[in-house]
Amino acid sequence: LTRRRNITRISTGSKNIDDLLGGGIETWAITEFYGEFGAGKTQICHTLCCTVQQSIPDGGLDGGVVYIDTEGTFRPERIMEIAQNRGFNPEDILSRIMVARAYNSAHQELIVKDLGKMIEKHKVKLVIVDSAVAHYRAEFLGRGTLAERQQRLNRFMHNLLRTAEIYNIAVVMTNQVQSAPDSFFGDPTRATGGHVVAHTSTYRIYLRKAGKNRIARMIDSPYHPERDAVFMLNERGINDPAEETSKRK
Repeated sequence: LTRRRNITRISTGSKNIDDLLGGGIETWAITEFYGEFGAGKTQICHTLCCTVQQSIPDGGLDGGVVYIDTEGTFRPERIMEIAQNRGFNPEDILSRIMVARAYNSAHQELIVKDLGKMIEKHKVKLVIVDSAVAHYRAEFLGRGTLAERQQRLNRFMHNLLRTAEIYNIAVVMTNQVQSAPDSFFGDPTRATGGHVVAHTSTYRIYLRKAGKNRIARMIDSPYHPERDAVFMLNERGINDPAEETSKRK
């Protein structure tokens, strides 16, 4: 209990998602966002790159970011737009983001292995992996390679979790989805990576589209209730729908 009191939180930029997470993205843990394309996974990551650099009273941790990009989705122009609309200096925000482009799963594992040096040198408080399973999914095809894929993925996930615990930082990862054709009722979308990823992620949040808005649902957590939060994507990155309507008025 005493150790857990040292845990700090990063605001996501949306009060609704912060409430869903009990105050924001927790350090000492892996928070996983999964959902179909366009659900807002990368936009949440881009917004967090800005909010983590705020002072602690403002909901940040005054720290840098390591962004591990496996799909080429990192956009500095988008970070600049979010920073400007949130009242930050875009140049200052970009200068504290270290982007590592991972070209295959082995490269991705090497980057995570060397994270310690980067974290200490640049006062990093947030590590983002967008997306974590993409390379494994592309490289290990067919049932014959499944055991090796899950073993490698397991090691990668545990290295991430260990890094979060040793340095008391927050780890956010995004994940793709696959369709479960055998499910006749409910939502057929499932996160990729199987039980290995499901068990290692501390918090698991499912994002889905709902017209212009997006809905985040807490799927797995040691202590949060399973409920929904509504948010939207705009020039501030992610935002609450209520704030948007009051701005228009």
